[in-house]
Parts: sequence; C-alpha cells; structure tokens
Amino acid sequence: MKRLFTAATCLLLAIDCNADIYKYTDQNGVVTYTNVKPARSGKSELIIAGPKQSQTEAPAKQNNITSKSPSPASFPKVDHQTQNQRDLKRKEILLSELDQEKQALENAKVLYEEARNNPEVYRTAQGKTFRNVAKYEEKLRIIEAEIQAHERNIELLNKELNH
Repeated sequence: MKRLFTAATCLLLAIDCNADIYKYTDQNGVVTYTNVKPARSGKSELIIAGPKQSQTEAPAKQNNITSKSPSPASFPKVDHQTQNQRDLKRKEILLSELDQEKQALENAKVLYEEARNNPEVYRTAQGKTFRNVAKYEEKLRIIEAEIQAHERNIELLNKELNH
C-alpha cells in the first residue's frame, strides 16, 4: 500500500511539474520512482516524459507576449467617426432592449398579482368546487421565474450600458 501511495504521489508531482519520471528496479527487486535518470546497474524505464523544450523557445514566447504584432495590411481599418456611430447605434439598441425588458417585467408583475388573487379551482361532476393548490403554486412559480429572468436581463443590460 505504501508503494502504491508513493507511486501515485510521484505521478501526481510529475504531472504538476512536467518532469520526466523513471521507474527503477534494483538488483534486489526494490522499485523506486525518481525524476533523475538512474544508472544502468538495474532495470529502469521511463514512465512519464516531461515536455521537451529547447532553451531558445522560452525567450521567444516571452517576447511575443510583451510585444504587439502589427495588423496585416489587408486588415480593415475603421476611422474614429465611424466607430463612434457604431457605438451610438449599439447604445440605442441596448436602450431599446432595456425599455422592452422593463415593460415585460411590469407585465409579468401584473400577471403575478392577478394569478395570486385568483386561485385555481376545479368542479366535480356533482358541481362542488375545490381549490387546486398544486396547479396554483406551479402557475405562481412559472411567473416568478419569468420575473427573475426579466430582472436579470435588466441587470445585465444596465451593466453593459455602463461598461
């Protein structure tokens, strides 16, 4: 059990550290896991191979992160005035959507109040009237979910407009 725990720990560390892991069995049959390549006096095998990177690749990647690459010559350019017009149009659309969501929220609240004041009932063949509590509660849950959705949409639209 201890060997299994040791092996699992070594494997997890190897995955985390991206190192080579070797399994080494000495002449007495003792199995050892290590990140150092063992001498050839016993049987060893590579269990996990870490990434192979040359030393010149790492600095090249760092340079790409800090420096901006220029846009290609064929990349479309937008002048400041055109971008401002697009931004204004986007804002108009968002404001329109916000107004629609506010109206939908008000309609849902009115519907909820009406549903809350009118319980669900059903009549038997003998003409007796009973309340259908399950149907009433389900109807209210659906309308509450709709109200929450409209409130969330309003919150997100306001966040987008203030961004």
